[in-house]
Amino acid sequence: MTKGTVLDLVGTLFRLGLAGVWLVSGWLKASDPNQTYIAVQAYDVLPGGLVSVTAAAMPFLELALGVLLVVGLGTRLTALLSVVVLLAFIAAVAQSWARGLSIDCGCFGGGGPVAEGDTRYPEEIARDIGFLVLAVWLAVRPRTRLALDGRFTRTAGAA
Repeated sequence: MTKGTVLDLVGTLFRLGLAGVWLVSGWLKASDPNQTYIAVQAYDVLPGGLVSVTAAAMPFLELALGVLLVVGLGTRLTALLSVVVLLAFIAAVAQSWARGLSIDCGCFGGGGPVAEGDTRYPEEIARDIGFLVLAVWLAVRPRTRLALDGRFTRTAGAA
């Protein structure tokens, strides 16, 4: 197996793994929009009108990112957008921690205020950094197996 083949396989696993994260997260949020609203509101950083827009849009953004990654369409652009979203999530959790808020991130459904001491900020940030590594890999090296991206690009020397 060549180095390129191994890297393609690693990229494929990363692409499908990140797709699974987005699909599960988006599905759980979309299936309980009221709880998603409570989770977004708990961060206490957005004005009221933006809380509802963000809570309504977030699940569908996550689902769209997941679908695009599953099929491997626009992998680099989807990975770059994933990087932006994950950095925003990390910043949101970090600012909550720094401000002493007691909330659950709501990253995979649920979310909102929790009892003091029941927060999991370090774990949530570490997990999102792990997802960020996958997204950065795909942004740098979007070539993967079983992706539609390859169907729309021409190889060198093709007529």
